Amino acid sequence: MTHKNNIKDLEKLSFKIEEMGGSEKLKVRKKAGYLNARERIDLFFDKGTFFEIGKFVTSSNINDKDKTPADGKITGYGKVSNRRVAAISNDLTVKGASSSEMNTKKISFIKKSAENVGLPIVFFGESSGARMPDIMGAKGMSQAGQDNSQYIRTRKVPWVSAILGPCYGSSAWYSVLSDFVVMRRGSVLAVSSPKVLSLATNETIDPEELGGWEMHSQITGIADRVVDTDHEAISLMQSFLSYLPSNNNEIPPQKKVTEDSLKKIDEILSVIPENPKRTYNMREVINLIADDGTAFPMKHDFAKSAVTELARLNGKTVGFIGSNPKFNGGAMDPNACDKITSFLIFCDSFNIPIIILVDTPGFLIGVEGEKQKAPGKIMNFMTALQLCTVPKISVILRKSYGQAYLNMGGGSNSDLVIAWPSAEVSFISPELGVWVVNNKKIQDNDPNYNYYLKKMTHDNSALELARSFGIQDIIDPRNTRQYLINALETFDKRIAKHNMSNWPTTF
Repeated sequence: MTHKNNIKDLEKLSFKIEEMGGSEKLKVRKKAGYLNARERIDLFFDKGTFFEIGKFVTSSNINDKDKTPADGKITGYGKVSNRRVAAISNDLTVKGASSSEMNTKKISFIKKSAENVGLPIVFFGESSGARMPDIMGAKGMSQAGQDNSQYIRTRKVPWVSAILGPCYGSSAWYSVLSDFVVMRRGSVLAVSSPKVLSLATNETIDPEELGGWEMHSQITGIADRVVDTDHEAISLMQSFLSYLPSNNNEIPPQKKVTEDSLKKIDEILSVIPENPKRTYNMREVINLIADDGTAFPMKHDFAKSAVTELARLNGKTVGFIGSNPKFNGGAMDPNACDKITSFLIFCDSFNIPIIILVDTPGFLIGVEGEKQKAPGKIMNFMTALQLCTVPKISVILRKSYGQAYLNMGGGSNSDLVIAWPSAEVSFISPELGVWVVNNKKIQDNDPNYNYYLKKMTHDNSALELARSFGIQDIIDPRNTRQYLINALETFDKRIAKHNMSNWPTTF
C-alpha cells in the first residue's frame, strides 16, 4: 500500500475510535446533560494541547477487539493554564469503562511516567468496576495485580479526582487516594455496584444511600466538594491545581495579589464577638486574612467544627487550619482530627506553609468519641503536626484548652505562636475547672462561685503566656495579615522533607 493509503486508513481508524461506544450511547449522555469522556478532556485542557497515549489499545479478548475503542480509558497529557498535566478519563460507553488487562497497562504507564517527570494526574471517574467475564477464574485473576505499584501513593505529584457517575472498583480506589475529590450530585462511589450487593445480600440497595454525595461529603469525608454539573467539577479541578506545584520538588506558583486584599483585615474586629461565649464562623476570619477571593475550602461539609482551606497570602499559597466556633463551639471530634490530619499531610507533601487559627475548648469527649477511636485520632493529628516540615504559624484568637492547645500548634509545635489580646489558655475551661476542683456549677447559685472562677482564670491570659515565652508575641488582630506575611518570609524553608508522603490517605 502507498503512504497515502496507509495514512487514510489510519485517519479512518482514529475517527472510529473517537466515536467511542457509538452515536446512540453518546446521544443518551448528551440528553441527560453529561459530558462524555473526550468532551471532559477537551474542556479540562487548554485548547489543542492534549495528546493521547494508547489510543489504539483494545481488549485482549479477541471477540471484543472491534468493540472496545481505546479499551474504555482515554489517557494522555495536556496543558492546564500552560502547565503540563496527565489525565485518565473513563469512557462509560465502552464496556462500562470496566477495568481490563489492557487499559490497566495504560493507566500504569500514565501514572509512572507522570511521577517520573513530575506531572499532576487527574482522574475523571466513571466506571462499572472490573470487567467480567474477562477477570473470572484463576487465569483472569492471574492478570490482576501485575502492577504491584498500582495503588501505591507516595505523593510525589498531586492527584485530583472527579466522581462523575458510577464509580466502582478502580475508579473508587483512585478517588480515595487523591488529594482533592469533587463529586457531581447523582454520582455514586462504592466498593461494588448496588446490583452486585443486592445479589450478595438479597436486599434492595439504594445507590444514593450506598455511596451518594451526601454520604461522601458529610459522613465519610471522601468528597471535598459537591457540584451539580461536569462543567463545575472541571472548573474546581483546574482551580485546585492552580494552588499547587506540579510536583513535590517545586514550590507552589505565586499569583498577583488580588484587589482589596489589604483593606479587608480592618473588618476583623466586627467578626469576632467581644463576648467569649458567642460564636462566629472561622471561615469569615480566613477570608479577611487571605488575599481577596482566594479561599478554597477542602472537605467543606465534613467535620464542620474544623476548617481546612487553601488560600493565597500576598500571592503565595498557604494552608489554613482552624477550629470553628460556629459548630460545637469549636470542640473537635474524631472526624475533625481526621480532616486536619489529612490536610497537614497534604500541605507538607507539596510545600505549602500552614497557618493555624485557634479558638477551641478542646476535643469532644464521651462514649461516642471513644467508639470512634478518639485517642488514636488525636495522636494521629499530633504526630502529623510534629512531622510537618513546612512552616507552621499558630494564632490563638480566643480559647485554647488542654491537649487541643498542643494539637493546634501550641508550645513548640509551631515555628511561631502568637496571640490576640483576647486569647485564653488553660488545661480546661475555667467553668469546668471550678466544677472539678470545687464541685460547684454556676447553676448552684453558690455565693462563692465567682471567687472560685476568678482563681481559675487569673493567669489564663495572653499576657501571662507571653511573660513565660509560651507565645512569641501578642498582636492587634488588625495586624494579623501583615504579621503572617512577615513571618512566612522569615520561616518559609520552601522545599519540605515530606516525612509523611507514604501516610495512608484515609484512615
